[in-house]
Formats: sequence, structure tokens, C-alpha cells
Amino acid sequence: MGLGAQLSVTDLRRSSRHPVDFRLIAEHRQRGDLHLHIVNLSAHGFMTQGGDMGLSRGERVNIRLPHIGRIEAHLIWLSGDRAGFQFERIIRMNEFMGLIDELQPNPRLRNRR
Repeated sequence: MGLGAQLSVTDLRRSSRHPVDFRLIAEHRQRGDLHLHIVNLSAHGFMTQGGDMGLSRGERVNIRLPHIGRIEAHLIWLSGDRAGFQFERIIRMNEFMGLIDELQPNPRLRNRR
């Protein structure tokens, strides 16, 4: 694998995060299928909780999200059983709102638009 992801997350930490409870299977080039539990989501990335993925910072996974489709994400940070991923690209706002509407059907838990 190359030098890893060359990412800048300084400005992205202020993005609105939406609580979700979404489990999916991510694809890793060397490790194959990984089970992820996404607990919050923004237009820039997501946080997972639980399980040992066996990944290092900068490694990439491919995931499939409703309304978005297939998208690559880079592991930015690890802390205990939590991990933060940054999407390879920013998700368009209309697609992101459709995603949130599907993954977080309780309007009280959605951020105001």
C-alpha cells in the first residue's frame, strides 16, 4: 500500500453530526469484508463503534450507503473501540438529507435544517 491518505480534517470537525444506528459491511482491499456499526454521520465522514477492525490510520474502505451508493472512506483516527472515517468526497446536501431521513427516521434526533 502507498503512503496512505493525505487528508486534512481540521476544518471538517465542525460539521453537523447526526446520530444513527446503522450496520453495514465494508470492503477492504486486503482484509476483505469488515462489519461496521456507524453511530454518527456527517456530509464529510462517519464514526463507528465496537469491534476490532484491525486497521491503521490512512487505510481505506469502500461502503455502500442509501441515497449515496458506493463511496470510499479513509480511517482518520482510532480511540478504544471507536473510529473516525473521512469520505473521499463531500456528499451533496440533497443526497445527505435523503440519507439522514432514511437512517434517522425520528425527526427529534435530526439536526435542524
